[in-house]
Amino acid sequence: MGRGTPLPRLGVGIGWRAEIDTVVERMPGVDWVEVVAENVCPGHLPESLRLLRERGTTVVPHGVSLGLGGADLPDPDRLASLAATARALDAPLVTEHLAFVRAGGAGTGLPRMEAGHLLPVPRTRDALAVVAENVRIAQQELPVPLALENVAAHLAWPDDELTEGQFLAELVERTGVGLLVDVANLHTNRVNLGLDPAAELDRLPLDALAYVHVGGGVMVDGVWHDTHAHPVTGPVLEVLAELCARTDPPGVLLERDDAFPPPAALAAELDAVRGVLRRGVSAGV
Repeated sequence: MGRGTPLPRLGVGIGWRAEIDTVVERMPGVDWVEVVAENVCPGHLPESLRLLRERGTTVVPHGVSLGLGGADLPDPDRLASLAATARALDAPLVTEHLAFVRAGGAGTGLPRMEAGHLLPVPRTRDALAVVAENVRIAQQELPVPLALENVAAHLAWPDDELTEGQFLAELVERTGVGLLVDVANLHTNRVNLGLDPAAELDRLPLDALAYVHVGGGVMVDGVWHDTHAHPVTGPVLEVLAELCARTDPPGVLLERDDAFPPPAALAAELDAVRGVLRRGVSAGV
């Protein structure tokens, strides 16, 4: 469901995590929150999320395990759970990753294997056909629009036929799926794979943009790790500014999954995001 459905204006938000639930509740100027879909039970929502919903705060479920980039069809139970979570939260959309997370199992002659990581999809036309079909199946089962996120990669497949931007653009054309653009992941791929974030942004159909992720990371032995446990860096905000030079994003969300700083530090990061957005508006985007 949801192809062609207008996506909402979300504003500036933060990832809801149980470790900082009261911080998020009390933080001024938070327009919306995103929750990892697999971390909540639709029938037993955390009290904090219920409170936020009662206040009128939009809550968006963000999946990490559907694996729409895999060769097998989407798991019906995982899809049903994601749909139920969207209904329980009265969410205007749901999001997932353009990634595969498992392989093997029935019919393959191999044991079922979970990667425990969001792996990049081979960007070939054969893979595009598979992913497009998986997306269509998901769209049919979900009660609200779906948007897919670009992932951070530590490797590139040797036989790629398309750039990530081209792959996503054609996927949007075929399915009408929305885009969740993670500017921290674009920065990660710049450092680790030598990709140009501005060039990738130019290839994306930003009229399909649902919202944007911003997150922190750290360099270790020449490799950038998208940790969501470190402050957002200047280069990531620069990629956000590049995006804002091209379009006015409907929403931007700060992700933090670990090593949570004091509330004032989180608020300062949100203010930095707002500053980039204001400069984009001032520039006439």
